[in-house]
Amino acid sequence: MTTVSDGSVPHIDSAPPTPHNDSTPPTSSAASEDSAALEVDTVFGVPAHPGYQAEQLIAKLGIRLVECGPGRVVGTMPVTGNRQPVGIMHGGANAAFAETLGSLAAWAHAGPGGRAVGLDLSCTHHRWVSSGLVTGTATALHEGRATATYEIVIVDESGRRTCTARLTCAIGKRRRTT
Repeated sequence: MTTVSDGSVPHIDSAPPTPHNDSTPPTSSAASEDSAALEVDTVFGVPAHPGYQAEQLIAKLGIRLVECGPGRVVGTMPVTGNRQPVGIMHGGANAAFAETLGSLAAWAHAGPGGRAVGLDLSCTHHRWVSSGLVTGTATALHEGRATATYEIVIVDESGRRTCTARLTCAIGKRRRTT
């Protein structure tokens, strides 16, 4: 598990903190006093181009990563801003959230100089959710040299399962770009 010097789990914010109101999704929240805010590329050693955090899907969906450890990544995502026209969480937002968490777990498994790319994603939506935050937990089912597979469970604020996803990623080495 990634921790800061005092032993606490760091918060990994996907974008700079912004004020929250009900009409716009929060993009992140401030890290607690006992933990340090870290960038995703710092935790996983993945070089990112300037402006990465602000322009990527993770920020647009308001995803906030709250725990990263061996074989496990946990994050939250607001329902507000990620609804379909009838007012419930969009299935595509659930899928993007699940793939984000599983892919980050696979990148962590690939290690320095490694890479992970999605091969297969399936989602089963169990329950509607129309407000609040959902929490997703990616847990390793298999982490090998060539592939890694994760189950991602998404729950509402009451702990009720709203979606179960399964993601398989190919694991490899990064190619030099120079």
